[in-house]
Amino acid sequence: MSNYHGVLPVWKPEDWTSHDVVAKVRRLIWEKRIGHTGTLDPKVVGVLPLCIGKATRIVEYLQEMPKQYEATLRFGVSTDTEDLSGEVLERSDASHLTEEMIRETILSFIGDIEQVPPMYSAVKVDGKRLYDLAREGKTVERKARQVTIHNIDLLDIQLGTSEPEVRFLVECSKGTYIRTLCVDIGRKLGVPSTMAKLMRTVSAGFVPSQCVTFDQIEQAVADGTFETMLLSVEDAISDMPRIQVSEKFAHYALTGRSIPLHALQPKPLTNGTIRLYDEQGTFYGIFQVPQGQSVLRPVKVFLPNE
Repeated sequence: MSNYHGVLPVWKPEDWTSHDVVAKVRRLIWEKRIGHTGTLDPKVVGVLPLCIGKATRIVEYLQEMPKQYEATLRFGVSTDTEDLSGEVLERSDASHLTEEMIRETILSFIGDIEQVPPMYSAVKVDGKRLYDLAREGKTVERKARQVTIHNIDLLDIQLGTSEPEVRFLVECSKGTYIRTLCVDIGRKLGVPSTMAKLMRTVSAGFVPSQCVTFDQIEQAVADGTFETMLLSVEDAISDMPRIQVSEKFAHYALTGRSIPLHALQPKPLTNGTIRLYDEQGTFYGIFQVPQGQSVLRPVKVFLPNE
């Protein structure tokens, strides 16, 4: 086992599963404790942050952060997988679509929307993953789920063909299926549609320029510089407020005792998670003031010498 702890933003290549990426990095650094922060389909490239060592304890927080994708949507064709890897179900001339129609329809999806997960997805129904059922030729009823589209920027619209394409950036909540968004946009316009291409451009706050490739990881392991690639646990959750505990009560944080609010600066909000530090700047972990209580309690403690 290695002694690496931190978050590694990997650039996931095409035709690799997210699990393949984890397995490859496990072999390279001899560390079993690795988890990723959100599955990407094999054909999708992009940002895939890995949590290594004790950083696996913050996977759930990084997964909750908004994600951004660059997608290409093709009108006039639909498939059973909702992307170009599947079998074509329908073709229909979509040359009548105008830029104004496309723009207005796509932007109408900003906000809270309902999505039915695609059959080719990792969602479980009665203990079986949908893609396993789909490969058996089965279709089962799926419940619609609410997701949030925070923003959409249209980058390019290619008209003048029976299968026009539009490229856009979408910022969304976890659990959003961009394939399904592409299908729903076409449905609203009255034409078949599918996702032609997808790249994840932001995840857990990381952007492509911060990501490393397998070649770079291999080289860093060989050079003994791999640790410099890792973002620390506390920096990876830097969106959480930083709160300081007075010296008198600092040891409470390490023994699981509740900390009175007068010992904290500034005072934390109820229910919100915070990062706790002592006066010397030592990071103690993630803490919270539970609803209806007037003390700070530990959620995940990270011992300074762990």
